[in-house]
This record gives sequence, structure tokens and C-alpha cells, in this order.
Amino acid sequence: MAGRKIVVALGGNAILTNDASAKAQQNALRKTAASLVQFVEQGDQLVISHGNGPQVGNLLLQQAAGATEKNPAMPIDSAVSMTQGSIGYWLQNAMDEALAEKGLDKSVATVVTQVEVDADDQAFANPTKPIGPFYKADEVAQQRLDHPEFTFVEDAGRGYRRVVPSPKPIGVVEADVINQMVDANIIPISVGGGGVPVVKDGSRYIGREAVIDKDFASEKLAELIHADLLIILTAVDNVYVNFNQANQQKLTDVTVGELSDFIEEKQFAPGSMLPKIQAAMDFVNHSDHGKTVITSLDNVGEFLTSGAGTTVMKTRDTVLNK
Repeated sequence: MAGRKIVVALGGNAILTNDASAKAQQNALRKTAASLVQFVEQGDQLVISHGNGPQVGNLLLQQAAGATEKNPAMPIDSAVSMTQGSIGYWLQNAMDEALAEKGLDKSVATVVTQVEVDADDQAFANPTKPIGPFYKADEVAQQRLDHPEFTFVEDAGRGYRRVVPSPKPIGVVEADVINQMVDANIIPISVGGGGVPVVKDGSRYIGREAVIDKDFASEKLAELIHADLLIILTAVDNVYVNFNQANQQKLTDVTVGELSDFIEEKQFAPGSMLPKIQAAMDFVNHSDHGKTVITSLDNVGEFLTSGAGTTVMKTRDTVLNK
């Protein structure tokens, strides 16, 4: 099993606690690093990605609160790059510490990663991804006057929120750089927060006001660097069908075909497990030999010793285990 090239996509629980302070998030990442270093101990080549939803939301709030005519708020693409830098700094610091404690000679570096999207992606005409704070009816009316370019929607009776496009990634600008880092025995932290969304215009890339799903961006990166394995870490040890029902069933080994059937049955919640399932399927479909594992950060040790978790593959012997 040693020597695999593995992309590990960290879920929000790897960073965020009830305390949103930088110190609390750094402490959470130390625990995360202690789990991730197990891959390095067995000789795997690791590439780490992460989300940034709460962090970029908080940063946009800070930007809005301090904005003036002479010091305007940064656009979303710049805010994403800023959180790539801050979370990357915390995570590489935690990984450096964990590696040193294990006596492992590895370097870790964060790549501010641009992820290419299609300028004609339909998501730009239909923004759906909520970001930032909730507004009351009178507050959102003022926001619409102040920011006519923004789109606001009512969010499940909790108030109004701004929504932005969430286009699908079609490329990772720094994929070759990341591959070279892996070859040089460096652990890259990349496509943080789904990457900075950019569109190609001639010889240049132009940032767009959008956010990219972290799991889709991680899949695209894993595909481009020819990873052996994509691991999507979330809050649960396994994927389930009939989740939280009396007939709940745990998925261990499952094929993309079977997952397609489950999606038709609407087994997976949009905006939660569904994009992870779709990203897992995409990687398997676009890889000659790759597999995807969906499990929890706490279950990494069990995965490494016994293969525990949900493994997505093209063919399998066993589908469901209760």
C-alpha cells in the first residue's frame, strides 16, 4: 500500500470549532495534522486540500464592515486567496510540527491555487451559493440599493443572504507545479476553499466573483496529477443510504453505477453529501486505476489498517453492509 499519491480533501470539521478565533482553529488543525501524518509514516505522497466556507464568510463580513470609498472591500476571488494563505499557514505550521515529532524529513508548502472555470458556465446566470450574513427584510432592501450587482435570496425562513455562482472546475492552473512539489518530496496544500475561480482570456486568467465546491476542485486536481487515491474526509465514517432511518444501511464498497441509482432515489442531501458523492464518482470515472474513499478524519487510522470507510470503485464484490 505504500508509496501512493493521495489527495486528501479536508472537511470543515478539520478546521472549525465552536470558537472561531485563529488560536482555536490552529489547535484544531494540530489534531488534523496528527491524523494526516499517518499517511506519511507509511510512505504515501500526500497532497492536502481544504474548505474555507466559514472563514471566507467571516472575512467578507470584516471587509464589508471596514469598507470605505477610499478603502473598498476586496472581491470574493481575492478573499478566497486570502483564506488560502491564512488556513494554509496554520495547516503547514501544524504539519511541520507533526512531522518533526515523528522524525519525518518532509517539507510542507501552501500553493495559492487558481482553478479554471468556464466563462459560459450556467452557474454564472443562476447564483445559488449562500455567503455572508443573514439580513432582515429592511436590511436587505438597503443592501440591494447599496449593491445592485448582488443577488439576494430568502434562506429557509432565517432571513436573506447573498448568493453567488458556484461553477464547476475545468482545470487547475498550478497542477504541474503541485506535481513537481510531490516529486521533490514536498507536501503541497492546494485548491484551498475550492481554489480561486478564474476564467482564461487569451494569455491571462481573470478572477470571477464565485466560489467553487472544494470536493469538485479536489477531484479535478487528483485527476490532473494522476493520483492513485482521492480521500474525502467528512463528519461520518461511512456513507449511508436511508440515512437516520430504521432501515439505514452503511456503504463500504460501492460502484459508480450503484451510486448513480442511489442519486436517482435522492438518497444524498444536496449541498451536503451529494457533491462528495459526485466528486468521488468523477474521479473514478476519469482515472484508469484510482479509487475514492469517503470517511471521517477520526477514522483515518482504521482506514489505513483495515480499509474502513466507503470506497468508490468501478467494479466491486460487495455493495451494502449493515
